[in-house]
Amino acid sequence: MKMLKAAAYVVTGVSLSFSALAYEAGDWIVRAGVTQVAPDESSSVVSVNGDNGAALGTNSGVGVDNDEQLGLNIQYMLNKQWGVELLAATPFKHKVNGTGDLAGLDIGEGKQLPPTLSAVYYFDTGSAFMPYFGAGINYTVFFDAEPSDSLKSALGASKMKMDDSIGLAVQVGVDYKINTHWLVNASVRKIDIETDATIDLSNGDRVDVNVDIDPYVYTLSVGYVF
Repeated sequence: MKMLKAAAYVVTGVSLSFSALAYEAGDWIVRAGVTQVAPDESSSVVSVNGDNGAALGTNSGVGVDNDEQLGLNIQYMLNKQWGVELLAATPFKHKVNGTGDLAGLDIGEGKQLPPTLSAVYYFDTGSAFMPYFGAGINYTVFFDAEPSDSLKSALGASKMKMDDSIGLAVQVGVDYKINTHWLVNASVRKIDIETDATIDLSNGDRVDVNVDIDPYVYTLSVGYVF
């Protein structure tokens, strides 16, 4: 009987400890860590002077490389299972290169910030592992786009522009609660990002391409609950 009582106390204590780790309405969660943006891109054919111009090869296109930066997010819990999260980061910098008929061509580079607002739902596991699913909207701001030196010298490229993007975002992730305040987090997002890129040439022509960047965004971070 004493052993059964002791076991019951242990189970109750574990249950209470897991309950203490659960989020509550009004909790704020701040996370910081490493975020990688890995484009899953595709593009239109690269053309001169838009739809009415000439294509630069029937299989021409562009690719965008990966980048890693400091990822930040803040989340407010509406109740034990639902929260609202804002994703931010230091600016990501991506190189743009030719593909297909333009393979090996250094086109340029640009920076972007992808703030994303999501609703997040936590699954009740009764443990320190707290998996969640999120969905929301992303607005990506492109800036400091610049054609490469080789494009400047070969074609007289003077200016490169990448349009801002708005699209949907989904994510899956997990928090592991170390104690009532500290946690570690891992998440994967898929974000719908599309941009029209243009490069002005010295002869008055304009190079155009539409790029679906659609990156996977991977994050490892440490968080604190207020």
